[in-house]
Amino acid sequence: MKLLNIKLITLTGLSVFALSTKTFSQQSNIVINQDEKITKLLNVKKEMNKDENATDRYKIQLYSGNRADAESTLSKYKNAFNQWEGTLVYETPNYKIWVGSFRTRLEADRALIEIKEKYPNGFIFKPKSKN
Repeated sequence: MKLLNIKLITLTGLSVFALSTKTFSQQSNIVINQDEKITKLLNVKKEMNKDENATDRYKIQLYSGNRADAESTLSKYKNAFNQWEGTLVYETPNYKIWVGSFRTRLEADRALIEIKEKYPNGFIFKPKSKN
């Protein structure tokens, strides 16, 4: 009985080994045929999404006042945060620090929570169009 089990185990092991050496994996190349206009359209869409000055986006204002303090605030902001771009904007008669360009109010709210720890007077707004 023991001899039969040893022969069965040996035969099974040899069979598995023999069959495993004969297996092959599949290799293939995929070719995608698409109109050139699709690539151009995607590139245009990427450029539109990069537009930081889009008026339909939300921004966070950190400061409004004189130029020296605005530049100081912007410098301190850039040292503390690097995930949202900060810009100095002049609107008569004040210099303002605007941060980010958020597509949704939810994105702006999440950013404001982090920013408010250092800049408690920050608030969210949508710039008026210059038309």
